[in-house]
Amino acid sequence: MHILFWIDSAEENMQNKVYGYARVSTKEQHLDRQIIALKKYGVDERDIVTDKESGKDLERKGYTLLKEQLLRSGDTLVIQDLDRLSRNKLHINQELRYFQEQKIRVKILNIPTTLVEPPKGQEWVIEMTNNIIIEVYASIAENERKRIRERQQEGIEAARIHGKHLGRPRIPYPADWDSVYKEWREGKITAVCAMQRLGLKRGTFYRLVGQWSKK
Repeated sequence: MHILFWIDSAEENMQNKVYGYARVSTKEQHLDRQIIALKKYGVDERDIVTDKESGKDLERKGYTLLKEQLLRSGDTLVIQDLDRLSRNKLHINQELRYFQEQKIRVKILNIPTTLVEPPKGQEWVIEMTNNIIIEVYASIAENERKRIRERQQEGIEAARIHGKHLGRPRIPYPADWDSVYKEWREGKITAVCAMQRLGLKRGTFYRLVGQWSKK
């Protein structure tokens, strides 16, 4: 396994900064718990970057700003939970490796070993411990994402079994749909003529055709 954490016991440059990152998956969720934890650890609120976007990928405005414009070599990034970075194991390892290469320290509040400064000569012990813990937590985060997707799919299937329609509401058919539709399918009238007789716009007509064909 690759070493994912950069640990340097040398005195930090006074210009080095500490940033916090907090994320929730939807706009309806709240960031308060994470922000409180980051502030309690000592991160200035003005240096906390947030996102209200899914952790399925890394394309998030706040996180991109943090990586590309704010964080510099020697800085520290603090997050509350590992899955705030991502719920994808490959992405987690990729990002931690990136921060290691850039000499950016990553501290995870719920993984205490990432917060300690190791005694000189014992850095490898902390690094090894962190790598093992990170591997476990990354696997848990990814499995949780998979379970969420499975539960969503199970919910969709259950709704279908019980006759519930998910997605856009179905459009009601005009009273004379059967006869006009039959004439159109048999080529006796054009689609434009069928639309005029039914009083439907083109998009609505073809949506109804799609619904009808799935019956």
